[in-house]
Amino acid sequence: MPNDTQKRVFLVEDHTVVRQGLAAMINAEPDLHVCGQAAKLADAISLIAESKPDVALVDLSLPDGSGLDLIKKLATAAPGLPVLVLSMHDEKVHGPRAMVAGARGYIMKHEATDRVLAGLRAVIRGEQFLSADVRNRVDHGATGETKLPVERLSDREFQVYQLIGAGIGPGEIAKQLGLSVKTVETHREHIKSKLGLANGRELVRHAMQYGMDQLGAAEPAK
Repeated sequence: MPNDTQKRVFLVEDHTVVRQGLAAMINAEPDLHVCGQAAKLADAISLIAESKPDVALVDLSLPDGSGLDLIKKLATAAPGLPVLVLSMHDEKVHGPRAMVAGARGYIMKHEATDRVLAGLRAVIRGEQFLSADVRNRVDHGATGETKLPVERLSDREFQVYQLIGAGIGPGEIAKQLGLSVKTVETHREHIKSKLGLANGRELVRHAMQYGMDQLGAAEPAK
């Protein structure tokens, strides 16, 4: 049974098995307790308001939107709530974006479970929890030759780029993001320009390769 000395953790993760595993791990700790869970962005805001957690553990890939959007919304809906991101996506690209959106820490899913617990405790104390590489990029910014190509994309352009890489067409992208098809096409043109791509076929290949690279990076080292 939870007690008043335990810090309340809210989980936002769309994969049930992962969410249940995280909940079991956190609830086994004497100073932490999972007070609520959500699989979708739409549910997370209202449930967080009801459960009043001390910290939120958020995945970036949600079925109805980006975790970045959720983090931005929480800055208004739950001001002061520390957010720790737990994601499969490359921290060098997504970590700085998450921090700009309002997160206090970033952990990749292949890392040891002890780091998740350490990260939760750190952000509850008001500290940032980042790898040295991401901390350097956040503190000093990535410019010139150190800037990765996809870092030139805005958050919305990056969302569109990722959905293109998942094989999703403009119409469905527009529906998922609540945009017009014309706006999605405009984003596609901006993405091609920023990444130096000549046409739509190159954009699709580039985005799909990036998606495959991300899956590879998420695999734990042998």
